[in-house]
Amino acid sequence: MIVGVPKETKTREYRVGLVPAGAHALVRDGHRVVVEAGAGLGAGIPDAEYAAAGAQLAPSAEAVWAEAELIVKVKEPIAAEYGRMRPGQILYTYLHLAAEPHLVDALLERKVTALAYETLQLADGSLPLLRPMSEVAGRMSIQVGAASLQKEHGGKGVLLGGVPGVRHGKVVVLGAGTVGANAIKMAVGLGADVTVLDVNLNRLAWIDDVFGGRVTTLYSDAHTVAAQLVDADLVVGAVLVTGARAPRLVTAEMVKRMSPGSVLVDVAVDQGGCFETTRPTTHDAPTFVLDGVVHYCVTNMPGAVARTSTFALTNATIGYARRLAAHGVAAAVRDDPALARAVNTAGGHLTYRAVADSLGRPCAELGPALAQAPAAG
Repeated sequence: MIVGVPKETKTREYRVGLVPAGAHALVRDGHRVVVEAGAGLGAGIPDAEYAAAGAQLAPSAEAVWAEAELIVKVKEPIAAEYGRMRPGQILYTYLHLAAEPHLVDALLERKVTALAYETLQLADGSLPLLRPMSEVAGRMSIQVGAASLQKEHGGKGVLLGGVPGVRHGKVVVLGAGTVGANAIKMAVGLGADVTVLDVNLNRLAWIDDVFGGRVTTLYSDAHTVAAQLVDADLVVGAVLVTGARAPRLVTAEMVKRMSPGSVLVDVAVDQGGCFETTRPTTHDAPTFVLDGVVHYCVTNMPGAVARTSTFALTNATIGYARRLAAHGVAAAVRDDPALARAVNTAGGHLTYRAVADSLGRPCAELGPALAQAPAAG
Protein backbone atom coordinates (compact mmCIF):
# COMPACT_ATOMS: atom_id res chain seq x y z
CA MET A 1 0.00 0.00 0.00
CA ILE A 2 1.11 3.60 -0.57
CA VAL A 3 1.11 5.47 2.74
CA GLY A 4 1.14 9.27 2.61
CA VAL A 5 2.21 11.75 5.29
CA PRO A 6 1.36 15.36 4.39
CA LYS A 7 2.48 18.37 6.38
CA GLU A 8 -0.12 19.58 8.88
CA THR A 9 -1.99 22.73 7.91
CA LYS A 10 -3.71 24.02 11.07
CA THR A 11 -2.28 27.24 12.51
CA ARG A 12 1.05 26.51 14.26
CA GLU A 13 0.49 22.76 14.10
CA TYR A 14 4.04 21.48 14.23
CA ARG A 15 3.34 17.78 14.76
CA VAL A 16 3.63 15.20 12.00
CA GLY A 17 1.69 11.98 11.52
CA LEU A 18 4.64 9.62 11.40
CA VAL A 19 8.20 9.64 12.75
CA PRO A 20 11.06 8.05 10.77
CA ALA A 21 10.93 4.87 12.86
CA GLY A 22 7.27 4.45 11.89
CA ALA A 23 8.09 5.04 8.24
CA HIS A 24 10.89 2.47 8.49
CA ALA A 25 8.51 -0.12 9.96
CA LEU A 26 6.04 0.36 7.11
CA VAL A 27 8.77 0.19 4.48
CA ARG A 28 10.07 -3.03 6.02
CA ASP A 29 6.54 -4.39 5.80
CA GLY A 30 6.74 -3.85 2.04
CA HIS A 31 4.82 -0.58 1.68
CA ARG A 32 5.77 2.70 0.03
CA VAL A 33 5.83 5.70 2.35
CA VAL A 34 5.59 9.16 0.78
CA VAL A 35 6.31 12.12 3.07
CA GLU A 36 5.82 15.76 2.11
CA ALA A 37 9.14 17.59 2.20
CA GLY A 38 9.43 19.59 5.41
CA ALA A 39 6.56 17.76 7.14
CA GLY A 40 8.66 16.87 10.16
CA LEU A 41 10.65 20.05 10.60
CA GLY A 42 8.31 21.49 13.21
CA ALA A 43 8.93 18.44 15.38
CA GLY A 44 12.68 18.65 14.82
CA ILE A 45 12.78 15.85 12.23
CA PRO A 46 14.72 16.71 9.04
CA ASP A 47 13.84 15.24 5.65
CA ALA A 48 17.10 13.31 5.62
CA GLU A 49 15.91 11.14 8.51
CA TYR A 50 12.81 10.09 6.55
CA ALA A 51 14.92 9.37 3.47
CA ALA A 52 17.31 7.28 5.56
CA ALA A 53 14.32 5.34 6.89
CA GLY A 54 13.31 4.43 3.33
CA ALA A 55 10.56 6.98 2.78
CA GLN A 56 10.22 8.94 -0.44
CA LEU A 57 9.96 12.74 -0.26
CA ALA A 58 7.22 14.52 -2.20
CA PRO A 59 7.46 18.20 -3.20
CA SER A 60 3.95 19.17 -2.08
CA ALA A 61 0.89 18.13 -0.12
CA GLU A 62 -1.02 17.75 -3.39
CA ALA A 63 1.51 15.18 -4.54
CA VAL A 64 1.12 13.17 -1.34
CA TRP A 65 -2.69 13.18 -1.41
CA ALA A 66 -2.77 12.35 -5.13
CA GLU A 67 -0.64 9.24 -4.72
CA ALA A 68 -1.40 7.79 -1.30
CA GLU A 69 -4.02 5.15 -0.58
CA LEU A 70 -3.65 5.60 3.19
CA ILE A 71 -3.16 9.11 4.61
CA VAL A 72 -1.67 9.30 8.10
CA LYS A 73 -2.15 12.68 9.76
CA VAL A 74 -2.43 14.28 13.18
CA LYS A 75 -5.35 16.70 12.86
CA GLU A 76 -8.52 16.68 10.82
CA PRO A 77 -8.31 18.12 7.29
CA ILE A 78 -9.22 21.79 6.99
CA ALA A 79 -11.32 23.23 4.17
CA ALA A 80 -8.30 23.79 1.92
CA GLU A 81 -7.60 20.06 2.02
CA TYR A 82 -11.10 18.79 1.25
CA GLY A 83 -10.55 18.87 -2.49
CA ARG A 84 -7.45 16.68 -2.16
CA MET A 85 -9.37 13.72 -0.76
CA ARG A 86 -10.18 10.93 -3.23
CA PRO A 87 -12.90 8.27 -3.34
CA GLY A 88 -11.84 5.15 -1.45
CA GLN A 89 -8.89 6.86 0.19
CA ILE A 90 -8.26 5.84 3.80
CA LEU A 91 -7.79 8.73 6.25
CA TYR A 92 -6.28 7.88 9.64
CA THR A 93 -6.11 10.85 12.03
CA TYR A 94 -7.89 12.78 14.79
CA LEU A 95 -11.25 13.82 13.36
CA HIS A 96 -13.63 15.07 16.12
CA LEU A 97 -16.47 14.99 13.60
CA ALA A 98 -19.23 15.84 16.08
CA ALA A 99 -17.92 19.41 15.97
CA GLU A 100 -17.08 19.42 12.23
CA PRO A 101 -20.26 19.03 10.11
CA HIS A 102 -18.61 20.54 7.00
CA LEU A 103 -15.81 17.98 7.16
CA VAL A 104 -18.44 15.24 7.50
CA ASP A 105 -20.08 16.50 4.31
CA ALA A 106 -16.73 16.41 2.49
CA LEU A 107 -15.88 12.90 3.68
CA LEU A 108 -19.27 11.56 2.68
CA GLU A 109 -19.31 13.31 -0.69
CA ARG A 110 -15.87 11.94 -1.55
CA LYS A 111 -16.59 8.49 -0.08
CA VAL A 112 -13.48 8.57 2.10
CA THR A 113 -13.00 5.79 4.64
CA ALA A 114 -12.10 7.85 7.70
CA LEU A 115 -10.76 6.36 10.91
CA ALA A 116 -10.62 8.59 13.99
CA TYR A 117 -7.90 8.14 16.58
CA GLU A 118 -10.26 9.40 19.27
CA THR A 119 -12.89 6.68 18.80
CA LEU A 120 -10.59 3.65 18.58
CA GLN A 121 -11.73 1.98 21.79
CA LEU A 122 -10.63 -1.20 23.54
CA ALA A 123 -13.02 -3.63 25.21
CA ASP A 124 -12.31 -2.08 28.62
CA GLY A 125 -13.49 1.32 27.35
CA SER A 126 -10.01 2.85 27.13
CA LEU A 127 -8.95 5.04 24.20
CA PRO A 128 -5.32 4.16 23.44
CA LEU A 129 -4.82 6.64 20.58
CA LEU A 130 -6.42 9.53 22.46
CA ARG A 131 -4.54 8.85 25.66
CA PRO A 132 -1.08 10.20 24.73
CA MET A 133 -2.42 13.54 23.54
CA SER A 134 -4.80 13.70 26.51
CA GLU A 135 -1.78 13.27 28.76
CA VAL A 136 0.01 16.09 26.97
CA ALA A 137 -3.04 18.40 26.93
CA GLY A 138 -3.82 17.74 30.59
CA ARG A 139 -0.31 18.68 31.65
CA MET A 140 -0.24 21.67 29.30
CA SER A 141 -3.56 22.97 30.64
CA ILE A 142 -1.91 23.89 33.93
CA GLN A 143 1.13 25.43 32.23
CA VAL A 144 -0.96 27.64 29.95
CA GLY A 145 -3.45 28.36 32.73
CA ALA A 146 -0.70 29.47 35.09
CA ALA A 147 0.75 31.74 32.39
CA SER A 148 -2.69 33.17 31.60
CA LEU A 149 -3.18 34.05 35.27
CA GLN A 150 -0.26 36.47 35.03
CA LYS A 151 -1.40 40.07 34.99
CA GLU A 152 0.25 40.90 31.68
CA HIS A 153 -1.76 38.12 30.05
CA GLY A 154 -5.10 39.38 31.40
CA GLY A 155 -5.20 37.24 34.53
CA LYS A 156 -5.73 38.28 38.12
CA GLY A 157 -2.06 37.97 39.01
CA VAL A 158 -2.22 34.81 41.13
CA LEU A 159 0.68 32.38 41.56
CA LEU A 160 -0.81 28.89 41.69
CA GLY A 161 1.65 27.67 44.34
CA GLY A 162 1.36 30.79 46.45
CA VAL A 163 4.13 31.71 48.90
CA PRO A 164 4.29 31.46 52.70
CA GLY A 165 1.66 33.74 54.20
CA VAL A 166 -0.40 33.97 50.98
CA ARG A 167 -3.14 31.60 49.83
CA HIS A 168 -2.43 29.13 47.06
CA GLY A 169 -4.25 29.45 43.75
CA LYS A 170 -7.45 27.41 43.44
CA VAL A 171 -7.63 25.03 40.48
CA VAL A 172 -10.93 23.36 39.59
CA VAL A 173 -10.76 20.40 37.20
CA LEU A 174 -13.98 19.25 35.54
CA GLY A 175 -13.49 15.57 34.72
CA ALA A 176 -11.23 12.97 36.32
CA GLY A 177 -10.26 11.03 33.20
CA THR A 178 -6.87 11.05 31.51
CA VAL A 179 -6.84 14.81 30.86
CA GLY A 180 -8.09 15.58 34.34
CA ALA A 181 -5.67 13.26 36.11
CA ASN A 182 -2.72 14.77 34.28
CA ALA A 183 -3.92 18.31 35.00
CA ILE A 184 -4.25 17.39 38.67
CA LYS A 185 -0.75 15.92 38.73
CA MET A 186 0.72 19.19 37.43
CA ALA A 187 -1.41 21.43 39.64
CA VAL A 188 -0.60 19.45 42.79
CA GLY A 189 3.07 19.53 41.83
CA LEU A 190 2.93 23.33 41.66
CA GLY A 191 1.36 23.45 45.12
CA ALA A 192 -2.10 24.63 44.04
CA ASP A 193 -5.31 24.05 45.97
CA VAL A 194 -6.98 21.48 43.67
CA THR A 195 -10.60 20.35 43.40
CA VAL A 196 -11.86 17.80 40.87
CA LEU A 197 -15.47 17.08 39.92
CA ASP A 198 -16.75 13.96 38.17
CA VAL A 199 -19.85 11.74 38.10
CA ASN A 200 -17.76 8.56 38.33
CA LEU A 201 -17.36 7.81 42.03
CA ASN A 202 -14.86 5.05 41.36
CA ARG A 203 -12.67 7.50 39.48
CA LEU A 204 -12.94 10.04 42.30
CA ALA A 205 -11.94 7.33 44.80
CA TRP A 206 -8.91 6.54 42.63
CA ILE A 207 -7.90 10.22 42.55
CA ASP A 208 -8.29 10.46 46.32
CA ASP A 209 -6.13 7.37 46.81
CA VAL A 210 -3.40 8.27 44.30
CA PHE A 211 -2.99 11.82 45.61
CA GLY A 212 -3.23 10.87 49.26
CA GLY A 213 -6.15 13.13 50.07
CA ARG A 214 -4.39 16.25 48.77
CA VAL A 215 -7.14 16.79 46.18
CA THR A 216 -10.74 17.66 47.05
CA THR A 217 -13.06 15.29 45.16
CA LEU A 218 -16.68 16.28 44.53
CA TYR A 219 -19.57 14.66 42.71
CA SER A 220 -20.35 16.77 39.65
CA ASP A 221 -23.74 18.42 39.25
CA ALA A 222 -24.77 21.88 38.06
CA HIS A 223 -25.15 23.29 41.57
CA THR A 224 -21.73 22.09 42.72
CA VAL A 225 -20.00 23.23 39.54
CA ALA A 226 -21.49 26.71 39.91
CA ALA A 227 -20.45 26.91 43.58
CA GLN A 228 -16.86 25.87 42.86
CA LEU A 229 -16.41 28.36 40.03
CA VAL A 230 -17.19 31.41 42.15
CA ASP A 231 -13.78 31.47 43.88
CA ALA A 232 -11.76 29.48 41.33
CA ASP A 233 -8.63 31.00 39.84
CA LEU A 234 -8.15 28.40 37.08
CA VAL A 235 -10.79 26.02 35.70
CA VAL A 236 -9.82 23.16 33.38
CA GLY A 237 -12.55 21.61 31.22
CA ALA A 238 -11.54 17.97 30.84
CA VAL A 239 -14.76 16.11 30.04
CA LEU A 240 -15.23 13.62 27.22
CA VAL A 241 -18.06 11.60 25.72
CA THR A 242 -16.35 9.33 23.19
CA GLY A 243 -17.01 10.60 19.67
CA ALA A 244 -19.86 12.86 20.75
CA ARG A 245 -20.09 16.58 21.40
CA ALA A 246 -18.79 17.56 24.82
CA PRO A 247 -21.47 18.30 27.43
CA ARG A 248 -21.82 21.98 28.35
CA LEU A 249 -21.06 21.94 32.07
CA VAL A 250 -20.39 25.66 32.53
CA THR A 251 -23.06 28.14 31.48
CA ALA A 252 -22.55 31.74 30.48
CA GLU A 253 -24.26 32.77 33.70
CA MET A 254 -21.73 30.78 35.75
CA VAL A 255 -18.90 32.55 33.93
CA LYS A 256 -20.38 35.95 34.77
CA ARG A 257 -20.23 35.09 38.47
CA MET A 258 -16.51 34.24 38.36
CA SER A 259 -14.03 36.80 39.66
CA PRO A 260 -12.33 39.06 37.07
CA GLY A 261 -9.03 37.70 35.79
CA SER A 262 -9.95 34.07 36.40
CA VAL A 263 -8.93 31.63 33.66
CA LEU A 264 -10.86 28.93 31.80
CA VAL A 265 -8.90 26.33 29.81
CA ASP A 266 -11.20 24.22 27.63
CA VAL A 267 -9.37 21.03 26.64
CA ALA A 268 -12.68 19.72 25.27
CA VAL A 269 -12.78 22.44 22.59
CA ASP A 270 -12.09 19.86 19.83
CA GLN A 271 -15.41 18.25 20.72
CA GLY A 272 -17.30 21.54 20.81
CA GLY A 273 -16.19 22.65 24.27
CA CYS A 274 -17.63 22.17 27.76
CA PHE A 275 -18.06 25.91 28.49
CA GLU A 276 -21.01 27.71 26.92
CA THR A 277 -18.72 30.68 26.26
CA THR A 278 -16.07 28.66 24.42
CA ARG A 279 -15.06 29.55 20.89
CA PRO A 280 -12.07 27.91 19.18
CA THR A 281 -8.77 29.81 19.24
CA THR A 282 -5.32 29.25 17.76
CA HIS A 283 -1.75 29.38 19.03
CA ASP A 284 -1.42 32.76 17.29
CA ALA A 285 -4.23 34.23 19.43
CA PRO A 286 -4.82 31.62 22.15
CA THR A 287 -7.02 33.60 24.54
CA PHE A 288 -9.92 35.99 24.64
CA VAL A 289 -11.62 37.75 27.54
CA LEU A 290 -15.37 37.55 28.10
CA ASP A 291 -17.10 39.00 31.16
CA GLY A 292 -13.67 39.59 32.65
CA VAL A 293 -12.68 35.91 32.41
CA VAL A 294 -9.72 34.77 30.30
CA HIS A 295 -10.61 31.88 27.97
CA TYR A 296 -7.89 29.59 26.52
CA CYS A 297 -9.53 27.42 23.84
CA VAL A 298 -6.78 26.33 21.44
CA THR A 299 -7.95 23.37 19.34
CA ASN A 300 -4.52 21.79 18.94
CA MET A 301 -2.84 22.38 22.29
CA PRO A 302 -0.28 19.53 21.99
CA GLY A 303 0.99 21.07 18.75
CA ALA A 304 2.91 23.58 20.86
CA VAL A 305 5.12 20.79 22.22
CA ALA A 306 5.41 19.10 18.86
CA ARG A 307 8.40 16.85 19.40
CA THR A 308 7.09 15.25 22.58
CA SER A 309 3.60 14.96 21.08
CA THR A 310 4.71 13.52 17.74
CA PHE A 311 6.76 10.71 19.21
CA ALA A 312 4.11 9.90 21.83
CA LEU A 313 1.41 9.77 19.16
CA THR A 314 3.33 7.56 16.71
CA ASN A 315 4.13 5.15 19.53
CA ALA A 316 0.39 4.61 19.88
CA THR A 317 -0.77 4.79 16.25
CA ILE A 318 1.88 2.87 14.29
CA GLY A 319 0.69 -0.62 15.19
CA TYR A 320 -2.78 0.03 13.82
CA ALA A 321 -1.36 1.83 10.77
CA ARG A 322 0.66 -1.27 9.95
CA ARG A 323 -2.46 -3.44 10.19
CA LEU A 324 -4.44 -1.12 7.92
CA ALA A 325 -1.64 -1.06 5.36
CA ALA A 326 -1.15 -4.82 5.47
CA HIS A 327 -4.76 -5.96 5.31
CA GLY A 328 -6.91 -3.02 4.16
CA VAL A 329 -9.72 -1.58 6.26
CA ALA A 330 -12.35 -4.30 5.79
CA ALA A 331 -10.09 -7.17 6.85
CA ALA A 332 -8.35 -5.19 9.59
CA VAL A 333 -11.57 -4.14 11.31
CA ARG A 334 -13.05 -7.62 10.94
CA ASP A 335 -10.19 -8.96 13.05
CA ASP A 336 -10.04 -6.07 15.55
CA PRO A 337 -13.21 -4.65 17.17
CA ALA A 338 -11.23 -1.71 18.58
CA LEU A 339 -10.16 -0.67 15.09
CA ALA A 340 -13.73 -1.12 13.85
CA ARG A 341 -14.85 1.50 16.38
CA ALA A 342 -12.41 3.95 14.81
CA VAL A 343 -14.24 3.96 11.47
CA ASN A 344 -16.41 7.09 11.33
CA THR A 345 -17.24 7.23 7.61
CA ALA A 346 -17.18 4.69 4.79
CA GLY A 347 -18.78 4.39 1.36
CA GLY A 348 -20.51 7.77 1.71
CA HIS A 349 -22.10 6.94 5.08
CA LEU A 350 -21.59 7.90 8.72
CA THR A 351 -20.81 4.73 10.66
CA TYR A 352 -20.14 5.99 14.20
CA ARG A 353 -23.32 6.29 16.25
CA ALA A 354 -22.26 9.08 18.64
CA VAL A 355 -21.20 11.33 15.76
CA ALA A 356 -24.39 10.66 13.82
CA ASP A 357 -26.55 11.34 16.87
CA SER A 358 -24.67 14.56 17.70
CA LEU A 359 -25.26 15.85 14.17
CA GLY A 360 -28.81 14.49 13.83
CA ARG A 361 -27.88 12.30 10.87
CA PRO A 362 -28.48 8.64 10.03
CA CYS A 363 -25.93 6.03 11.02
CA ALA A 364 -25.16 3.09 8.72
CA GLU A 365 -23.98 -0.38 9.66
CA LEU A 366 -20.24 -0.66 9.23
CA GLY A 367 -20.10 -3.85 7.17
CA PRO A 368 -22.44 -2.74 4.36
CA ALA A 369 -20.87 0.73 4.32
CA LEU A 370 -17.39 -0.69 3.87
CA ALA A 371 -18.71 -2.94 1.12
CA GLN A 372 -19.80 0.19 -0.76
CA ALA A 373 -16.44 1.92 -0.32
CA PRO A 374 -14.63 2.27 -3.65
CA ALA A 375 -10.97 1.38 -4.05
CA ALA A 376 -8.65 4.38 -3.94
CA GLY A 377 -8.16 5.50 -7.50
